[in-house]
Amino acid sequence: MSTATKPKHIGRNISRMRELRGMKQEALAQAIGTNQQAISGIESSETVDPAKLKEIAKALGVTVEAIENFSEESVFNYFNTFYDNSANNGQVNGPNNNCTFNPLDKVVELYERLVLVEREKVEYLEKLLGGK
Repeated sequence: MSTATKPKHIGRNISRMRELRGMKQEALAQAIGTNQQAISGIESSETVDPAKLKEIAKALGVTVEAIENFSEESVFNYFNTFYDNSANNGQVNGPNNNCTFNPLDKVVELYERLVLVEREKVEYLEKLLGGK
Protein backbone atom coordinates (compact mmCIF):
# COMPACT_ATOMS: atom_id res chain seq x y z
CA MET A 1 0.00 0.00 0.00
CA SER A 2 1.46 3.29 -1.09
CA THR A 3 1.26 6.39 1.08
CA ALA A 4 2.19 8.72 -1.78
CA THR A 5 -0.61 11.13 -2.56
CA LYS A 6 -1.89 11.45 -6.08
CA PRO A 7 -1.09 14.87 -7.58
CA LYS A 8 -4.05 17.20 -8.02
CA HIS A 9 -5.59 17.15 -11.48
CA ILE A 10 -5.57 20.89 -12.23
CA GLY A 11 -7.51 20.48 -15.47
CA ARG A 12 -10.33 18.68 -13.68
CA ASN A 13 -10.38 21.41 -11.03
CA ILE A 14 -10.68 24.06 -13.74
CA SER A 15 -13.51 22.11 -15.34
CA ARG A 16 -15.47 21.75 -12.10
CA MET A 17 -14.98 25.41 -11.16
CA ARG A 18 -16.06 26.50 -14.62
CA GLU A 19 -19.18 24.31 -14.36
CA LEU A 20 -19.98 25.64 -10.89
CA ARG A 21 -19.75 29.18 -12.27
CA GLY A 22 -22.21 28.21 -15.02
CA MET A 23 -19.64 28.96 -17.71
CA LYS A 24 -19.24 27.01 -20.95
CA GLN A 25 -15.87 26.13 -22.42
CA GLU A 26 -16.49 28.59 -25.26
CA ALA A 27 -17.04 31.45 -22.80
CA LEU A 28 -13.87 30.64 -20.88
CA ALA A 29 -11.96 30.34 -24.16
CA GLN A 30 -13.19 33.75 -25.27
CA ALA A 31 -12.29 35.27 -21.89
CA ILE A 32 -8.67 34.16 -22.15
CA GLY A 33 -8.33 34.63 -25.91
CA THR A 34 -8.22 31.05 -27.12
CA ASN A 35 -10.62 28.47 -28.57
CA GLN A 36 -12.88 25.80 -27.08
CA GLN A 37 -10.58 22.96 -28.17
CA ALA A 38 -7.70 24.51 -26.22
CA ILE A 39 -9.88 24.68 -23.09
CA SER A 40 -10.88 21.06 -23.59
CA GLY A 41 -7.20 20.13 -23.79
CA ILE A 42 -6.35 22.14 -20.67
CA GLU A 43 -9.19 20.53 -18.72
CA SER A 44 -7.99 17.05 -19.66
CA SER A 45 -4.39 17.65 -18.56
CA GLU A 46 -3.11 17.16 -15.03
CA THR A 47 -0.82 20.20 -15.13
CA VAL A 48 -1.29 23.64 -16.66
CA ASP A 49 1.26 26.29 -17.58
CA PRO A 50 1.42 28.79 -14.67
CA ALA A 51 0.83 31.81 -16.93
CA LYS A 52 -2.21 30.15 -18.52
CA LEU A 53 -3.46 29.09 -15.08
CA LYS A 54 -3.26 32.71 -13.92
CA GLU A 55 -5.34 33.85 -16.93
CA ILE A 56 -7.93 31.12 -16.29
CA ALA A 57 -8.14 32.00 -12.60
CA LYS A 58 -8.77 35.65 -13.48
CA ALA A 59 -11.46 34.68 -16.00
CA LEU A 60 -13.16 32.44 -13.41
CA GLY A 61 -12.91 35.13 -10.74
CA VAL A 62 -10.83 33.02 -8.37
CA THR A 63 -7.20 32.77 -7.29
CA VAL A 64 -4.66 30.35 -8.69
CA GLU A 65 -4.48 28.79 -5.22
CA ALA A 66 -8.24 28.21 -5.27
CA ILE A 67 -7.89 26.21 -8.48
CA GLU A 68 -4.88 24.28 -7.20
CA ASN A 69 -6.52 23.44 -3.87
CA PHE A 70 -10.07 22.92 -5.15
CA SER A 71 -12.01 19.97 -3.77
CA GLU A 72 -15.66 19.01 -4.07
CA GLU A 73 -15.86 18.48 -0.32
CA SER A 74 -14.73 22.03 0.47
CA VAL A 75 -17.30 23.47 -1.94
CA PHE A 76 -20.13 21.55 -0.29
CA ASN A 77 -18.90 22.53 3.17
CA TYR A 78 -18.75 26.18 2.11
CA PHE A 79 -22.26 26.22 0.68
CA ASN A 80 -23.71 24.27 3.61
CA THR A 81 -22.14 26.71 6.05
CA PHE A 82 -23.23 29.67 3.95
CA TYR A 83 -26.81 28.41 3.77
CA ASP A 84 -26.96 27.57 7.47
CA ASN A 85 -25.74 31.01 8.54
CA SER A 86 -27.06 33.30 5.82
CA ALA A 87 -30.73 33.05 6.68
CA ASN A 88 -30.36 32.88 10.44
CA ASN A 89 -31.25 29.18 10.34
CA GLY A 90 -34.28 29.79 8.19
CA GLN A 91 -35.47 32.87 10.04
CA VAL A 92 -35.20 35.90 7.82
CA ASN A 93 -35.43 38.84 10.22
CA GLY A 94 -34.40 37.26 13.47
CA PRO A 95 -35.66 34.59 15.79
CA ASN A 96 -39.18 36.03 16.26
CA ASN A 97 -40.26 36.43 12.68
CA ASN A 98 -43.48 34.50 13.10
CA CYS A 99 -46.82 35.61 11.76
CA THR A 100 -48.96 36.72 14.73
CA PHE A 101 -52.23 36.71 12.79
CA ASN A 102 -54.05 34.47 10.39
CA PRO A 103 -53.77 35.97 6.89
CA LEU A 104 -57.14 34.49 5.98
CA ASP A 105 -58.74 36.39 8.86
CA LYS A 106 -57.27 39.60 7.46
CA VAL A 107 -58.76 38.88 4.03
CA VAL A 108 -62.19 38.27 5.58
CA GLU A 109 -61.88 41.47 7.62
CA LEU A 110 -61.00 43.45 4.48
CA TYR A 111 -63.92 41.91 2.59
CA GLU A 112 -66.33 42.78 5.40
CA ARG A 113 -65.13 46.40 5.35
CA LEU A 114 -65.63 46.56 1.57
CA VAL A 115 -69.16 45.18 1.92
CA LEU A 116 -69.91 47.77 4.61
CA VAL A 117 -68.69 50.60 2.37
CA GLU A 118 -70.85 49.32 -0.50
CA ARG A 119 -73.90 49.22 1.82
CA GLU A 120 -73.25 52.81 2.85
CA LYS A 121 -73.02 53.83 -0.81
CA VAL A 122 -76.33 52.13 -1.58
CA GLU A 123 -78.02 53.81 1.39
CA TYR A 124 -76.67 57.20 0.28
CA LEU A 125 -77.86 56.70 -3.29
CA GLU A 126 -81.31 55.54 -2.12
CA LYS A 127 -81.56 58.65 0.04
CA LEU A 128 -80.68 60.83 -2.97
CA LEU A 129 -83.25 59.13 -5.17
CA GLY A 130 -85.89 59.11 -2.43
CA GLY A 131 -85.66 62.85 -2.05
CA LYS A 132 -86.64 63.46 -5.69
